[in-house]
Amino acid sequence: MREQGIPDDWSVGKASSCEDSSQSLPSVAKIGASGVGKHRLNEGGNTPGPQPKAPKRLSPKRKVQGWSKNWVFWVGLGGSITSGASLIALAMLLKSPAAPNCPAIFWPLASASVRLHCAQVAANKQTVKDLLQAIALVEALPDDHPLRPEINRLLEQWSLDILALAEQDFQAGRLEQAIATAQQIPRDVPAYQNVASTIANWRSIWSKAEAIYAEVEDNLRARHWHQAFMETVRLLSVGNEYWATTKYAELNQKIEIAREDASKLAKAESLAKRGGADNLVEAIKIAESIGVNSYMYQEARSLIPDLGRQMMALAQAALDRRDANTAIEIANRIPASTGLRAEAQDFTTLASAQQSAWMGEIPDIETAIATAQKIAIDRPLYSRAQELIAQWQLEIEAVARLDRARQLAQGGTIGDLTAAITEAQLISDTNPRAAQARTEINRWRRQVETIEDRPLLNRAEDLAAGGDIASLQAAINEASQIRSGRALYREAQSRIRNWTSRIQRTQDQPILDEARFLASSGNLPAAIATAQRIAPGRALSGEAQAAINDWQGQIRARQNWQEARRTALQGTPEALAQAIRLANRVPRTSPLRAEVNPAIAQWSQQLFNLALSRGQYDIPGGIAIARRIPPGTDAYRAAQQQITAWEKILNPEPVVVPTIPTPTSTPTQLPQ
Repeated sequence: MREQGIPDDWSVGKASSCEDSSQSLPSVAKIGASGVGKHRLNEGGNTPGPQPKAPKRLSPKRKVQGWSKNWVFWVGLGGSITSGASLIALAMLLKSPAAPNCPAIFWPLASASVRLHCAQVAANKQTVKDLLQAIALVEALPDDHPLRPEINRLLEQWSLDILALAEQDFQAGRLEQAIATAQQIPRDVPAYQNVASTIANWRSIWSKAEAIYAEVEDNLRARHWHQAFMETVRLLSVGNEYWATTKYAELNQKIEIAREDASKLAKAESLAKRGGADNLVEAIKIAESIGVNSYMYQEARSLIPDLGRQMMALAQAALDRRDANTAIEIANRIPASTGLRAEAQDFTTLASAQQSAWMGEIPDIETAIATAQKIAIDRPLYSRAQELIAQWQLEIEAVARLDRARQLAQGGTIGDLTAAITEAQLISDTNPRAAQARTEINRWRRQVETIEDRPLLNRAEDLAAGGDIASLQAAINEASQIRSGRALYREAQSRIRNWTSRIQRTQDQPILDEARFLASSGNLPAAIATAQRIAPGRALSGEAQAAINDWQGQIRARQNWQEARRTALQGTPEALAQAIRLANRVPRTSPLRAEVNPAIAQWSQQLFNLALSRGQYDIPGGIAIARRIPPGTDAYRAAQQQITAWEKILNPEPVVVPTIPTPTSTPTQLPQ
């Protein structure tokens, strides 16, 4: 059936009559009658008309020949009739009856078949609007209508088609549109019972996807890249194509951008830790490059003012070192993004003012005050400028007093210096020049003390020139009058230590000489007792203690040597090994080593001989004795070789028995 197109604006309520556009076909009966009549006329039938003359009577032979000559005519006539009938039948098959014009139908009078036909035409467009129109067309038919089973089947299909279209919207990411579409399904169609559950499922999937998305964003802000990626992968199985493709790709891109921005931020923080103006400026540039849509944006924005503060601290540190040029250069490089540009400008103004004030002269300080006064009351460093102005005004007063004090001190007498000190003390401790005033005061006081104490030190040196104990003691008494904290105190103490050392050496040298004499005579205990009379802390106490340590070492060496010889006399392996250990305690610098070394060689050889004897019947026992021979002795190497030989005897290597391969039999070849 040929369907006429239905415009999108057609309505079920439009009223019109159903027009039939069919055309009449030629009658097959007429064509057949015409053909038959003509055939009969040619055969001489009873058709009305003039009668022909009677034919001549022919012989049988002539009749047969006439018939045979006309068979071509009859074949052609039959083919024409057959072809005509086929063409007429084909035309009838190809021509379909005309379809109703659905937009022009007056629906209150339309038949059920017309409604069903137009509903199917509309539903075939597979749009929500057309599917709803299709449902509306057939819903009006009564429940007992003969077409109701087919109508119910179509209603089910069309409502499911609407849900499918809504599902497409949902999968494409248009949740609200999908819900609105699903809610248009009439309540009395079978699929309506699925609408609520379907919408609830959509909302559940959507909420789950949004929760995953939010979790990914939280992980990105916390720089948990792995967790963010794992959460993103969950979108692939959430049950929505839009979230599994578009939003999944969007999150992956955000993860990549966030990682790149985090790397930038980490680089900025690393540069900041290195310090230095260049690194801080570069760090600020990197932080500024992080876009407003980045998850690292807020962190970057928070970092930039901190970096600016670090630059301000560097500038202040340079200014504290009185390097105003470097301080101004750093401050001028602070970017406006730090929010410190106005403060940096005020800083450069004050740095220039301080640079002038450091010149120290009153005109320079007045220039500094004038420069600082340029900072208005609404500027960030106005309060700091006012503090400096007040300090410099006090400083001008202090500079004037110090100038007067220096003029007074130029006379160089105790009176002049005392007057200068009095003038400088009028400068208060809170004055910026207080430290400079104290320095000058201390210098003038040292000059006064030097003038007062130099005669005492000179007289002490004159007394010490005698060189005897009495003269040196008198010099010490004279120099001791210079009190601690005075200008010449350290010099006086140095002289006193020198003179005291000379007295102690004079007193203790005979004692040390006597002790050395006793030691050279061999009476080491007496020598030690004599040297111990020199008390610790005296000039010769270190020299005496060194001699005592040496003599005590000689005594211990003799004792060890005597004990070693007594022990060796026992002749047992244990005794000989102990004797060698005792003998080795004798210092190598001791004269006794001339006797000790041959004895050690002899005892080690004795041990080796005992080991060989024991090894003839008790190899483990021989090894135990040989191991007692210490390294460095003459018999040590031979003992180690013998131990190796004995261990091979005790632990022989396993004998490897060669495996003889089993011969394989080969088939005997028969002679050809």
